[in-house]
Amino acid sequence: MKTALLIKEIYLEAFRNLGHMIVKNYFKVFAWFSFILFFVVLYAFIYRVFTGFPFD
Repeated sequence: MKTALLIKEIYLEAFRNLGHMIVKNYFKVFAWFSFILFFVVLYAFIYRVFTGFPFD
């Protein structure tokens, strides 16, 4: 029984902060992805302005 409790404690200790790390990394990736998409939209808008695209 003591071995089972030790294995349980090792398991809980190993995965205690895993959720926080996943969420933190997810938001970092999402933020970079959002910045890249924003700059693509900005580039497309500036390109259309300089090439004389009619915004009707």
